[in-house]
This record gives sequence, C-alpha cells and structure tokens, in this order.
Amino acid sequence: MPKPFLRLLLTLAVLPVAVALPADGNATARKPATARQVSIFYYPWYGTAAADGSYAHWAQRAHLPPDDIAANFYPARGLYSSSDAKVLDAQMDEIARAGVGEVAVSWWGPGSAEGERFPLVAAAARAHGLAVAVHLEPYPGRSAESTRVDIAALSALGIRTFYLYQPQDLPAGDWATMNAQLANVVVYAQTGLAGFARRGGFAGVYTYDLVTYGASSFARICAAAHASGLFCAPSVGPGYDARRGSGDARVKQRRSGATYDAMWRGAIAARADRVTITSYNEWHEGTQIEPAASVARRGAYRYATYEGAYRLRGTAAETAYLERTAYWTKSFADSSLARLLYGGDAR
Repeated sequence: MPKPFLRLLLTLAVLPVAVALPADGNATARKPATARQVSIFYYPWYGTAAADGSYAHWAQRAHLPPDDIAANFYPARGLYSSSDAKVLDAQMDEIARAGVGEVAVSWWGPGSAEGERFPLVAAAARAHGLAVAVHLEPYPGRSAESTRVDIAALSALGIRTFYLYQPQDLPAGDWATMNAQLANVVVYAQTGLAGFARRGGFAGVYTYDLVTYGASSFARICAAAHASGLFCAPSVGPGYDARRGSGDARVKQRRSGATYDAMWRGAIAARADRVTITSYNEWHEGTQIEPAASVARRGAYRYATYEGAYRLRGTAAETAYLERTAYWTKSFADSSLARLLYGGDAR
C-alpha cells in the first residue's frame, strides 16, 4: 500500500478522538476529548406568555414584549418558549446543518428553569446527531464543591464535556481539588490565562467573551495553552451589542460579517483544538447567529437586522450567519485534516 494512502487511512481513523499528554503531568488534561470539534453556546431560558405564563428573558430590564424586547435584534421565528419541542427541533436542525457538532447548554444550577428544561433540550440535540455539553454558569452560591456535585449529576445523564464560566471567581486551588476528584469528563475554563487553567487542573481553555478576546489574541492564548498541555477552544462570534439587553455600552460591530470571518480565521491560524461559537441565541448580548427578522420595525420599536451580511438582502439575509457558519465549520475540518496529513500536531 502506498505510504501517502496509508497515512490518510491512519489519520481518518484517529481524527474523531485525540488525547493530550501535558508536559506537567496534569491528570485532568490527560483525559480524552473530541478533537476538531465545533461547539456552540445555547440558551434555554426563554419563555412566552402563551406557553409559560409570562415572557421570560424577552422582558428583562422592564421591556414589554411582544413588540418591545430586551435585544437589539428580533428573532425571525418570533418570540419563542424554550420549552416548545417544535422550536427546539427546528433550532437543533439549524445547528446541525451548519456543521456544528456539539451544543453547550447554559445551566444555572439544580432547580433552575434552565436545569428543568435541560433533558428536553438534550433530547432534541441528540435527535439531530449533536453531542451535548453543559455551560456551567455562576449561579448564586456556586462553589467548587457544588460544581463537583453538579458535574457528577450531569455525568449520569451522559454529559462528558463541561465549560466553566468565570472560574476566576474562585482560587485555582479550589478547582484543582474539584478536578482531581472527577473522572471521565473534560472541563474547560473560561479564561485567557493558561497558567490559571493549568493550576486549576482544567483540560483546556475557552474565551467566550467576544469583546475582551478578539481574533488577534487567539494565537497567544492557544500557544500558552499548548505549552501547558491544555486544549485550546477559542470562541468566535459575529459581534456584540447588549445595549437593550443589559445596558452595556460596549459594542463590537458585525461589519456585515467581517467580524465573524476574522475571528474564525484567527482561531484556525492559532491551531485551535476546537472552536466554540458565542452564540446560537444569546439575544440579549447580540451575539446570536440564530435567524433574525429582516423587518426592522415592530410597532414603535426599531431593531437591527442582518441586512447586507455577506451581501445578502431581505429575507435571504435572515440566515446569513448560519450559512456562513457552515462554510467555516468545513474550513476548520479541512484545515485540521491537512495539518494532520502534512506534519502538524495531532492534538
């Protein structure tokens, strides 16, 4: 058998799974993780008056749905309930068609609305062949020990990948104690500081925050992560605008898709082990790639649209970012395969 063909077969055989062997012997980082994965952050916290008795999250900061909502964009599918099985099915179909392999579901602790909806969301994702991860949020009273208990409970539901948001709220040593007690899971820390993640016993880092961590920061972050034996999962996204959702005055313009493209290029150039997308549907912060309405006005209120993104207009622009995601997920997979075939690392 010709050597190039044999190498191709071996590469294809190992592509779905990789194991990192850190130089410092960190036990958590040695655990297996899906290689070359693309994950997207998903929020199951929306409610409507018809389905849930009130408008959950659409109405935060005293907004008055359905015309006045806590977002600078308006969903093309209208205001929806995250408890609606038909909505979940349609959303997961969109995510899968965009080439994303994993849905990281926002989770706010046991007994939260997000926690109650989690089984329904996970079932919808798996029905479309998507892996399910959990985005561990900083709920009131969260500690390293409570997080360990949370991970143990969620592991029983088949969850193996966890993203821990704002880990620097606690000392690295607390997380190291937690991670030393875990088995058969991979926990990523939301930080640009590889040293903190290593000391905390995490398997890798992700960035999430599109304003703080731009495309130009990914090479530095991933180089430091790899030097520490950690996986690097930088977060790409289309932009940021939370003025109506939270009052945050910071804005990262979408630039008709140029921002999204730049972040993807930065992640690929940084030799990311996986790419995380901020976000599918965080409407409050304007990071969503879920289809947005092309009609700018809702009653007396005006909303931003995706008009002009990738030169698309009208209703064709509503799905612009999902379609572009399909392009970039393929580009990421192709670059990863080429790196393995032609002398790159096998992280």
